Amino acid sequence: MSILRLSVVFATTCLAFSAAAESVRNVPVEPIPEAVITEPEKVELGKKLFFDPRLSRSGFISCNSCHNLSMGGSDNLISSVGDRWQQGPINSPTVLNSSLNIAQFWDGRAETLQEQAGGPIENPLEMGFTHELAVEVLRSIPAYVDEFEAVYGTKEFGIDEVTDAIAVFEETLVTPDARFDQWLRGDDDALTDFELEGWELFLTSGCVACHNGINLGGTSFQKMGVVEPYQTTNPAEGRAAVTGVDADRFSFKVPTLRNVELTYPYFHDGAVWTLTEAVDIMGRLQLGRHYSDDENAKIVAFLKTLTGEQPEIVLPILPASTDDTPVPDSFDN
Repeated sequence: MSILRLSVVFATTCLAFSAAAESVRNVPVEPIPEAVITEPEKVELGKKLFFDPRLSRSGFISCNSCHNLSMGGSDNLISSVGDRWQQGPINSPTVLNSSLNIAQFWDGRAETLQEQAGGPIENPLEMGFTHELAVEVLRSIPAYVDEFEAVYGTKEFGIDEVTDAIAVFEETLVTPDARFDQWLRGDDDALTDFELEGWELFLTSGCVACHNGINLGGTSFQKMGVVEPYQTTNPAEGRAAVTGVDADRFSFKVPTLRNVELTYPYFHDGAVWTLTEAVDIMGRLQLGRHYSDDENAKIVAFLKTLTGEQPEIVLPILPASTDDTPVPDSFDN
């Protein structure tokens, strides 16, 4: 297997994968391969846009604000802080390994990373801008115009090129070589006996029925609260908001467990701050399983082996605004 087809595929992909990533274990999980960049200019442009706060009305919020690459690709908040300090409606999922998901957002309303990238820009609770104004800002900066022309062959770029570049950059944000991946590839010394016992519990308890595949999640939508109802004040409807089907109410995209020790707080409402509590709740509500303290500790130990190599990001130097660049609207006056 020289090329692994991602669940999200773009017209011009920037990733290729190595056959060395294949698992030698007979389990429903595969190791994450390393990213191979084949379109470096597009990736670099996308990285600049990912970090550029001028895509927001305030000139303060960037993609990285809610998907902080120094914090596991999330923001470690119950829900993100948006335009005018508004509280976001739902916990911000990690951007790391997001290209491996079946869809984007908790309710799966975006099928691709490119579609997802455009959502927050025009969401009044998030970046509070419009696509038209964001493009106007970028077109007022000659260095960006030249870069878009070099990458896309036109100076008349629009939101499609903007979101495509961001998505191609995000495709590179994979985290290979977690200790569990090393074990999957055959290294018997990669995990301790205690961690392996946690993996066995994870496997035999049924956790892997939803948290499977390369991303240990992200491949299906499941109801939150199968055995017992989940109590929350968060109004999110889940998948039903997309499908309009009442049976999909409170069904959410199963989150990835990759790097899960870094991406607290947990669940769509961000209500749980520790893996110990998350394991306890998921065991009871989803599986009808009441883990002992020892069993819980073993599963938590296993989950911490899923932290992979974090992307090494050199912060981009963003091109300066010009006299023609619209000024940010940062405050209510």
